[in-house]
Amino acid sequence: MKYVPKQAREDVNVSDTHPLVEASTLFVGLSAIFVLMVMVVVFLVELALYFIPTEKEAALFRNWLPEDIVTVSPVDERLYQTQLLLDRLAFHWGDAPYEFRVEIDDSGDPNAMALPGGLIVVTTGLLDEVETENELAFVLGHELGHYRNRDHLRALGRGIVFSLVYTVMTGRNVSDIGIGVADLTLRSFSRKQELAADDFGLELVYTQYGHVDQAWRLFERWDEDEDSVLDVVGYMSTHPQPKDRIEVLAELARSKGWPLSGDLTELRW
Repeated sequence: MKYVPKQAREDVNVSDTHPLVEASTLFVGLSAIFVLMVMVVVFLVELALYFIPTEKEAALFRNWLPEDIVTVSPVDERLYQTQLLLDRLAFHWGDAPYEFRVEIDDSGDPNAMALPGGLIVVTTGLLDEVETENELAFVLGHELGHYRNRDHLRALGRGIVFSLVYTVMTGRNVSDIGIGVADLTLRSFSRKQELAADDFGLELVYTQYGHVDQAWRLFERWDEDEDSVLDVVGYMSTHPQPKDRIEVLAELARSKGWPLSGDLTELRW
């Protein structure tokens, strides 16, 4: 019998799977690999930054200020008094490796953040919200807690990597980004990091005043006043929700035996 080879199908090189399905599968797979690679790089950068000596960090960022922060006048009394309060709180952290400095960002959004090198930025919006020095002391103490745990360096690692990814994807010069992506990552701490900073901040308040009265009163007002919710969205997006913080802080104070009432200190401006 004569062998007659079977003719190949005309569509032999055409997949039975729809092209859109194949493209979607390829896109998802490559995206997953890309995300995994970014996560690995972030971890390695965070790890490397965490072991940078604080002295080198402080020297590197000593005069650094994000370009998109609009500072108030150097002779603004709020700046002077806030720096004095920060100095008094930092004094109780005996071996603090930084020379802390304050800048006030002329922004109506209430917020505060700890940046590399010992720079704490608070907004005029936050200063307008606090009613006593005790309230402001806790906010500053909380930011000092991030330095104590070196949270800001872990977050800085994410900022560096995401800024570079942004640069590669958009073609923009990294210097054009400003604080942008780094700002979000620097303030996106985990719940565990935020609560640990709260613990240290409340301890500084107790050491300074001998009680913790009104330390978290700012958050109580935000929690009570429904009309203020939109005004503090920026702060709550980068810090724990007020109600959660109040409960944890009150329990901490009770467990430590710290007085919940005492003389309050008025703001000095």
